[in-house]
Amino acid sequence: MYYFLLIVHLTACISLILIVLLQSGKGGGLSGLMGGGGGSEQIFGASTGMAFVKKVTVAMAITFVLTSLLLTIVVSRKGLSTVTRQYQPTAPISAPAPAPQPNTAPAAPKEQQVPAQSGN
Repeated sequence: MYYFLLIVHLTACISLILIVLLQSGKGGGLSGLMGGGGGSEQIFGASTGMAFVKKVTVAMAITFVLTSLLLTIVVSRKGLSTVTRQYQPTAPISAPAPAPQPNTAPAAPKEQQVPAQSGN
């Protein structure tokens, strides 16, 4: 079931990308490169061709969304592991030892010997 959904999902992804690129938008799209300005309109006809391409685009978008949801449900129920679940640290991470604190008490001022003044 999982692999079938995965193949359908990948097919929908690639098809959706190609179909969107083939549509002619305001700038002509990629279809303008393959045979002039008409692109897919020349192949399928003026009005029915674009309607057909739009319907296929919608169908592929719906398929993409549904297979994304179904794959998420299947993986969560099946218990398949993800990349983050496969990662196991080799050693437990512990907090670094605190650095020794320097003596913060103020030092006693040194007494300076003041020369005695002679009384002249």
